[in-house]
Amino acid sequence: MLECVRLHVVQSLAASPAPWWPASRWFDPRMDAPRIGAFPKGYFDQLVARGSLTIEDWIRAASELGIEGVELYPKFLASTDVDYLRDLRRIADDAGLELPMMCSSPDFVDPRPGGWEQAVRHMRECVDVMAELGRDREWRSVRVLSGQRWPGVQHGPAVERVVSGIGEVLRYAGEREVQVVMENHYKDGLWTYPEFAQRSPVFLEIIDRIDSPWFGVNFDPSNALVAGDDPVELLDRVVDRVVTMHASDRSLAPGFSVADVEAHRGLGYPTGLIHGVTGQGLNNYPAILQRLQAHRFHGWISIEDGERQGEQGMADIAASAAFLAKALRTHWTA
Repeated sequence: MLECVRLHVVQSLAASPAPWWPASRWFDPRMDAPRIGAFPKGYFDQLVARGSLTIEDWIRAASELGIEGVELYPKFLASTDVDYLRDLRRIADDAGLELPMMCSSPDFVDPRPGGWEQAVRHMRECVDVMAELGRDREWRSVRVLSGQRWPGVQHGPAVERVVSGIGEVLRYAGEREVQVVMENHYKDGLWTYPEFAQRSPVFLEIIDRIDSPWFGVNFDPSNALVAGDDPVELLDRVVDRVVTMHASDRSLAPGFSVADVEAHRGLGYPTGLIHGVTGQGLNNYPAILQRLQAHRFHGWISIEDGERQGEQGMADIAASAAFLAKALRTHWTA
């Protein structure tokens, strides 16, 4: 299947009248600009199952997408053994790609016996994976979250569990020179409940209590929209701490208006919002990128593109990469 997808992407790039240029066309090594990666969100279930599609397959196919790196998820991996990880890095090297980011999802809020300890162990394992995959590379990071919004948990004690858990992880990660990045998040695909720190006041309360050279923010503008925040306003609050970013976008579903979306008061994704190609939705990317450039951001931007799979999913990621590459060229050489 992946060979068909690769062929389709190449044909689409050649035939499309849109500027489907590979990212390398837009990058100038003197720019000190961000680098573009991708998280295969649309293929999440397949990659976790490791049946018809594996992360090794996807990395090989991603060489045609105009990106420079692939963001991983722990359950995409067949093993955490060093030999396996070195083979995976070789596959990425052969595809001309790096493996700079791990999209890990610890649950420090879990009230069940041993839940907090399991979250710390999980994150330490992810740190070890990235220390190996990113050995001798310029960047390696693991994402950290607060955990699920379990029914009945009290705010104060939950915040303490999160802050102390991240502190434990940072001590371990710092010794291995792996960056820990907290995302303004909605919900992991394998979680039952939404993110405890989904709302910006909780997210800001937590990150304001963490001070480490190995800690930063992974900013996701679409998650801000879903939480009812203005993405640009939230970015203004955290821009000094942003070290990586998820580039995703939302557009209006047929029959829905902006007013319908603004009227949504429940948690989670409003029905009228579609997760799609970056630059074709509601996020104000010119304003977002302008602010990042003004603060000399030059980290990884990982495309988190929609739910479509197969040939169309790969073409969507290529379109997102082309949009970002051109936008970076505009803002980082202005």
